[in-house]
Amino acid sequence: MAESETRGLRADAARNRDQLLEVATRVFVSADTEPSMRAIAREAGVGIATLYRHFPTRESLVDAVYRDQVARLTDGARELLAQLPPPAALRRWMELFGDWIATKNGMLDTLLAMIESGEIAHARTQTELLAAIDEILNAGRVTGELRADVTAEDIAASLIGIFTVARPPEHEARAGRLLNILMDGLRPPP
Repeated sequence: MAESETRGLRADAARNRDQLLEVATRVFVSADTEPSMRAIAREAGVGIATLYRHFPTRESLVDAVYRDQVARLTDGARELLAQLPPPAALRRWMELFGDWIATKNGMLDTLLAMIESGEIAHARTQTELLAAIDEILNAGRVTGELRADVTAEDIAASLIGIFTVARPPEHEARAGRLLNILMDGLRPPP
């Protein structure tokens, strides 16, 4: 096989993997219980063997979706700050956090078992997410647009509370209203 064909297959395989991750994330968000691997493959329009070639176990798929979502949140903080003022970046990041929480719907049992067994380092994820929040908070402190006395832990606890009582998509309007109230409280007093 020619080198260019090999590169093409690698790029194609990477696209297939990315598509499978995207579909699995969407299926996990909409599922009330953990969907079967076969259901995820069917939704992606591929055979079960293709799914297993990329993700040999349910755990490997859950791990990949989980890591992809954490990367989107951590990278998202920097990307949002490059495009938006700190308060707007934080508000948009909060929505991304809500999406991340929703992803866990269809993979919660597997995810909890993986955290319990140490396959997923929950503490490392928490550190990464708090650092992303801190990055936005620090930018807002510098510009004077966000309160200096609020910590990343305060924001994380607030978001967990909001998304526990107002889970999107069913309660998207309520979650949005609560996020707006939280943002009002994060602005420095006049």
